[in-house]
Amino acid sequence: MKEKSLPVVAMVYDFDGTLAPGNMQEFGLLKALGYDNPGNFWDLCDKLAKTNDAGSIAVVMYALQAEAKRVGIPLTRKRLKEYGQQVSFFPGVLDWFDKINAYAAEIGVQVKHYINSSGVKEMVEGCAIAKHFEKIYACTYLYDTQGEACWPALVVDYTKKTQFLFKISKGVLEVSDRVRVNEYMPEDERPVPFDRMIYFGDGETDVPCMRTVKSEGGYSFAVYGNEKKRDVAQQLLSEGRVNFACEADYTEDGEIMNIVRHILDKVKADYALSIV
Repeated sequence: MKEKSLPVVAMVYDFDGTLAPGNMQEFGLLKALGYDNPGNFWDLCDKLAKTNDAGSIAVVMYALQAEAKRVGIPLTRKRLKEYGQQVSFFPGVLDWFDKINAYAAEIGVQVKHYINSSGVKEMVEGCAIAKHFEKIYACTYLYDTQGEACWPALVVDYTKKTQFLFKISKGVLEVSDRVRVNEYMPEDERPVPFDRMIYFGDGETDVPCMRTVKSEGGYSFAVYGNEKKRDVAQQLLSEGRVNFACEADYTEDGEIMNIVRHILDKVKADYALSIV
């Protein structure tokens, strides 16, 4: 029998609507910007995007910066992380990582967790679960000499999200790397082949990632926290873009926990056969 290290499974999560209900900006930041009704901010962004034929994620980054300047709030890394501390999560999320890591270790599998989000990286870094992630891929700003956001450094749309999957698979995690991520690497030499990747998402920016992971032999979950999102998840399932459509319940007795444990069991069994 050949000697190999433990198989590594990458669990890649969208954030808004997947781990946390709603959008992260709605947990304090938008109220500080004067939006007691978050819908008014999103309407502003939609209008700006349509008027300028602009990408919606880039417009959100611009609008946050512009509105902060308008009300006189310095949009610094520290402040964004403080707003991230206010984010709450779906049932079971706070305990999910320790529990799934423990199960994986018990059966001889190593799990690594990643965020792949169109939200704000600094806010994710400030939230209660940030310590669990190997890498956080999300939108971020450049900061001026006063420490205030002055320009988007990274805008994460569905195209970028898909690119980050290949970075994770190849173990080339730096956002700035444009060379190694595009170099050929045989699937069986990658730190995380796609068939050992699990993707969790809920929205339109996740669909290409969901489809890519599923088509390459991995597993995609469409999660939902309300009836509208449930209909979206069921449609994605019926169209064959995801493997599973599940309620956003990450508790011990939830469907997601049960399915993921079975996936880890299968990864372990497939790996054991591969090294015979």
